[in-house]
Amino acid sequence: MKSSIHPQDYRPVVFSDEVAGFAFLTQSTAQTSETIKWEDGNEYPLVKVHISSKSHPFFTGEEKIIDTEGRVDRFKARAAAAEARKNELAAKAKKANAKKAAKADK
Repeated sequence: MKSSIHPQDYRPVVFSDEVAGFAFLTQSTAQTSETIKWEDGNEYPLVKVHISSKSHPFFTGEEKIIDTEGRVDRFKARAAAAEARKNELAAKAKKANAKKAAKADK
């Protein structure tokens, strides 16, 4: 392992998930300009995170769909359009087979 590529400037940092109202103090090299006064009375650098163990569906057991730019809606619309097209083609094939059978009976 290369010795010169690993950071050496670890310091106490508070990570905060504001949606879940959860924060924890740990060692990190993450850079930030914000600070927060922690429970022990000291001030530490603050890193805000969007998802933590208190809000992630794997840990909470809840299913959350984070829809960015309507991706879920677009996917559902494509799936519905594909199903409609499949049914349309099946009906067309059934009609063609019925015509073919009627012609053969004559």
